[in-house]
Amino acid sequence: MSLTFYMQYPHEEIAGQVEHTLKTYLSTVGSESLGLYADDEGEWQDLDAAGWELIWRLLREAPSASVELQDASRLECRYRFEYLGKPRKIPPLFDKATAVSAVSFWLPTEFLEAQGPERVRELALNLAASLPFCSGHAGLSFNGALDMAGVDQRVASYCFRYPGLDIPDVSWRSWNLGTRVAGPYWLTFLGQPVLGELGGADGLRSHLLSPGTTVQELGGDRAVITLGAWPEAGDTERGDTLPAYRELARVLEPWLFREPNGLLAGLPREDVPRWERRFLD
Repeated sequence: MSLTFYMQYPHEEIAGQVEHTLKTYLSTVGSESLGLYADDEGEWQDLDAAGWELIWRLLREAPSASVELQDASRLECRYRFEYLGKPRKIPPLFDKATAVSAVSFWLPTEFLEAQGPERVRELALNLAASLPFCSGHAGLSFNGALDMAGVDQRVASYCFRYPGLDIPDVSWRSWNLGTRVAGPYWLTFLGQPVLGELGGADGLRSHLLSPGTTVQELGGDRAVITLGAWPEAGDTERGDTLPAYRELARVLEPWLFREPNGLLAGLPREDVPRWERRFLD
């Protein structure tokens, strides 16, 4: 699973909130769940006391931040924290209007099965409470090294059968998302301006009629939409097309994000448009 939030604020303004979410995450999954960090060259180093000191200093003192932490296993990645805190001055290569700061947390499905969906939802709400997000989401996803050779073909063989599995690309998406919405998820968090343009929580409720779908108001003119008790992958070969997800996709369609260059790590280029419209067509 992945839990991700996008914020239209530079790192310097949200560093404290992001630090708080990392501590919230660790208090839930256990501090021992993260054991490696990526250094400036992208090489994984042991997350020992000196490593943690470096991470906290980066979050607290740097004008921008790129932090990647994961569990100590080099064979699989079950727990992960990724944060991309944008500087005040966006590099000329990127569009200032679409660049956002982003933070993402991974959980293995074993955690979901052992702790139950309410525990995961509670964690997502606790994380959201600390962040000034414009959008966010939580649900099942393909978590792994999606840019490795051959992975895209493996993902393509499953993603259309199981449309509820997201293909996360947090780093790239954080430069291009802006205030748009990544898509419908088990938990879809909406802030401003999209929530206001939808008529607020009451406006959302009037359009979402699927059994099990709820809209909960959050502080700061924000809301979370929950699609049923459990996150679902669906299975198109068995006729399970996730109607509640499709209903939410239709409501959000004017605000849905589309990859500007038609590229997405983990998927062949020719399949990206069809995957982006999997809940609409």
